[in-house]
Amino acid sequence: MCHTVTDASSNGERYMSANGVLQKIGPSDPDEWEAIERAICRDYERSYPGDTFENLKARARFSKEDKGLLRDWMKIGAAKRTNNPK
Repeated sequence: MCHTVTDASSNGERYMSANGVLQKIGPSDPDEWEAIERAICRDYERSYPGDTFENLKARARFSKEDKGLLRDWMKIGAAKRTNNPK
């Protein structure tokens, strides 16, 4: 059973594997991905003092709970970018 966040294609799309099923997460555009991560990083670290977004991403490779948390934060970030692109 693989639990990783990975770049599984040559076009920069990222996937999350849960129980052997790959799910696409985040945008395909690397610039958009970075913009979303920058936006949610600040919010995440304010919500979880003493933790970092980078640590969450690392833990998501091994923890089902953190993987779900990362997925949820990426959805929030994507929604914020849709409502306020810059």
